[in-house]
Amino acid sequence: MKKLPARSALLTAALLAAASATVAGAQKTQLEFWTISLAPLFNDEMNRLVAQFEKENPTVSLKWVDVPSNAMEQKLLAAVASGRPPAAVNLSSDMAVKLVQQGALEPLTLDAAAKKTYFESPLNTFTFDGKVMGVPWYWAPKVVAYNTDIFKKAGLDPNNPPRTIQTIIAAAKQIKDRTGNYGFMPNIGGINMLYLFQEAGLPVLDKGGNKAVFNSPEHIKLVQQYVDLFKAGYIPEDTMRRGYTAATELYSSGKLGMLITGPQFIIRVENDNKAIYNLTKVAPYPINIAGNVIHTPLMGFTVPKGTKDRALAQKLALFLTNDANQLQFSRVTKTTFPSTVKSSTDKFFKQGGESAIDQGKLVASTELKKARDLTLNYPDASKLNKVFKDNIESAMAGQKTVKAALDDIVKAWNASL
Repeated sequence: MKKLPARSALLTAALLAAASATVAGAQKTQLEFWTISLAPLFNDEMNRLVAQFEKENPTVSLKWVDVPSNAMEQKLLAAVASGRPPAAVNLSSDMAVKLVQQGALEPLTLDAAAKKTYFESPLNTFTFDGKVMGVPWYWAPKVVAYNTDIFKKAGLDPNNPPRTIQTIIAAAKQIKDRTGNYGFMPNIGGINMLYLFQEAGLPVLDKGGNKAVFNSPEHIKLVQQYVDLFKAGYIPEDTMRRGYTAATELYSSGKLGMLITGPQFIIRVENDNKAIYNLTKVAPYPINIAGNVIHTPLMGFTVPKGTKDRALAQKLALFLTNDANQLQFSRVTKTTFPSTVKSSTDKFFKQGGESAIDQGKLVASTELKKARDLTLNYPDASKLNKVFKDNIESAMAGQKTVKAALDDIVKAWNASL
């Protein structure tokens, strides 16, 4: 056999290498996954996940996209309608309920071993009519971060923070009266009052789940106390519209005494205003004895309808939520907790410290036994949630009595249920 001249052999080898590279590049599958409001604080961790998945799957090119919470549902529905959805999407449990009902998500096919990776309760949150529609990711029970300087100026003891809802309300009034700063900004916008009902041991639906029952005198009393606070100027005007986002901003600016939030948002305070962060201590969220539970919203990963390669999309969702990656995410956020069994036993979650972030992690870790996602699955959730939101806002604005608002909501709900 004739030998090629050295120059020809080198040229042939170069051409073959170039052709192989072109083919390899052409064969790469383009994947995309979306998260909710993690940029820019957690860019490094998300980019690490991208690099690791690409390393384990050399034929895949993975792209991360971060989406604001208030834009996620519409953006995903538009992507599904256009036939170009991402492979995996981070959704909160309440978003998942609405999108499952709208047929925007694909069921997953998890074997027994995969299911055992996660705690039963979080996995059940993303299970609808026996079908697993997502895998759980992170969660964190609420805590009360408070500004010790504002407490002192208001005549409150920073070493003895409020331990009940009623003492929190009393402290909030005292802070506003004596300092001019708001005491707290309760998360009562949207459908959040439904979770407060359940935390207080009050039912939302009857035992069969077929009838709304949240217009009793006890329900009215609970809502009325927030209406009264709002009317008296003890709650900021944009409470109903901007929720925890506005609360975090107000607290970080030194104009809010107490921040009731998931401990993961304490890191945002540190990032926004180190001086306020250094004045912050953390106390447990008060547990109502009647309910004996803390609503703890779950984040999870789902696979949208119309994803081209469902098996690969599921592989990505399982990768993002596996033991190792959930533990690493908790280490980075410092205050969120995993939903996988193995990672939750890591000693990291019991490590103490003096900083507000360390306090938040420790306080929340003691509350996990009371944590439960109280999101309810009922028909026409998007429509009924809007009815609830609009009527509660009318009551807060004084356009309806609380009784009339709750009666109207219950009537509309029961017409659909």
